[in-house]
Amino acid sequence: MQRTINTKELRASFPKIVECVRKGEKFTVLYRSRPAFRIVPIDDEDPVSSPLANDPLYRAGALGVASDGFTADDHDVLLYSESKK
Repeated sequence: MQRTINTKELRASFPKIVECVRKGEKFTVLYRSRPAFRIVPIDDEDPVSSPLANDPLYRAGALGVASDGFTADDHDVLLYSESKK
């Protein structure tokens, strides 16, 4: 399924959108009412380019407090399917 959302909705619903993408849904994101980019699921056949241990964003510590109520560890699970702990 293809959905169109704006950047405000992307920021407000990011964890839900990640789950939808993992289930196969595709999104076109509008910026100032124009298509800016697409969010699509990755193919299962595509290998991960490098292990998480080499990912500088994964290794970085928390820089602030999330406005969505999730902890940095919650975001790691959403983005990487695993926790640093």
